[in-house]
Amino acid sequence: MHSLTLSEFTGPLGVTQVVNDAPVEITDLAYDTRDVRAGALFFCLRGSHADGHAFAATAAAAGAVALVVEHPVEVALPQLVVPDSRAFMAEAAVQFFRYPTDDLQIAGVTGTNGKTTTAFLLRSILEADGRRTGLLTNIKRVVGGTERSVGLNTPESIDLQRLFREMADAGDKACVMEATSIAQVQHRLDETWFDVLVFTNLTQDHLDFHGTMEEYFDAKRALFDQVRGAAVINISDAYGQRLAADLPDAITFAASSDVLDGIDLTLRGGFNRPNAIGAALAARSLGVGKEAIKRGVESVRGVPGRFESIDEGQEFTVIVDYAHTPDSLDNVIRAARELGGGRLTVVFGAGGDRDRAKRPLMGRVVSELADRAILTSDNPRTEDPEAIAAEVANGALGSFEVELDRRTAIELALAEAQAGDVVVLAGRGAEPEQELATGMIPFDDREVAREILRRVTVR
Repeated sequence: MHSLTLSEFTGPLGVTQVVNDAPVEITDLAYDTRDVRAGALFFCLRGSHADGHAFAATAAAAGAVALVVEHPVEVALPQLVVPDSRAFMAEAAVQFFRYPTDDLQIAGVTGTNGKTTTAFLLRSILEADGRRTGLLTNIKRVVGGTERSVGLNTPESIDLQRLFREMADAGDKACVMEATSIAQVQHRLDETWFDVLVFTNLTQDHLDFHGTMEEYFDAKRALFDQVRGAAVINISDAYGQRLAADLPDAITFAASSDVLDGIDLTLRGGFNRPNAIGAALAARSLGVGKEAIKRGVESVRGVPGRFESIDEGQEFTVIVDYAHTPDSLDNVIRAARELGGGRLTVVFGAGGDRDRAKRPLMGRVVSELADRAILTSDNPRTEDPEAIAAEVANGALGSFEVELDRRTAIELALAEAQAGDVVVLAGRGAEPEQELATGMIPFDDREVAREILRRVTVR
């Protein structure tokens, strides 16, 4: 078992004071008391809902042998006092897990929309080139060729560096991951160096966390300071143009490009084109040849919950997509319009405890582009679903049908669809659970749609 002494963490990592100093051996790292094992160094993190310093005694009882704190606590364990526990945690994790990104090619994808699709495409290309590649996204994780349970898009620094080390030790040569702006601000990606980083776009989202679009952009921009290889930037996006101007050596592309050096990258759904081009250019920067790029792109039949078609023999088209921002809804609805000549129905809502400013903008987009809009509940979390729906409807140019029970809303859309129609179920993609104030309940839009379609008379 790998271990370090506590004194090995007190070098250049910003320790200002050592309390209750003692020669202890650290055999694990943890920031959640539920994950503490005997021999762990426990990090007391300040969060938006709780302060980890309050759980120091619980960590000690669970087997922690030392603490990282921002101020001393009344617990009889050695304590490293640091200015910022999160920042220190990232550096300590890299050190403890033996600098794992030195043993892996790290390919990151950042942006508001398209991260997951681009990541799936890029991993497929690298695998087609014979490089076994790990994957970290919000719908799928793969380590050493084996799928793992899914957590945060970009894991906390301890989890992230542990996963990198497990990938390298299992024989993975590379990892493709989503790199989020929130993770950057929260130091989860500190000391992670990208061999390539793709920028897909930047549109309104996460302003509940960042505050302004400028702060959101600054967080994305800061990620590119951690690139040790190539930056690949979509300059069809206004923020991409700003980023490219700041990074003159970046590889740039436009979403309208149809061919990359003779490789046809046209995919079903026009909004997928920039994702494929970004993945191809990223792969090329890593030394992948044209044939592997072509094989890799062609082998991806679809990404779960991303413009995913649900077919139970019905005579109309049903698409499930993760679109939950004004821009992504615009892209998905326009692409869906090309799939059939009938009516286009969109079932959607907005998530609770998230960016409220985007809600009326979402309502406006759907009201402008859909023939029929059914406003329902997404993941309301701790908010009142009726209040969320009212904010969405405030931006509408026309009227919405409102049905806050999501299952009923989906059934309304599917039961009344005619041959040639298109129904889009937007907002949750491949999420298997719905988050309510009372907790999580099983609810996968794809499975609910299949169940209803089997009951609806096929026209």
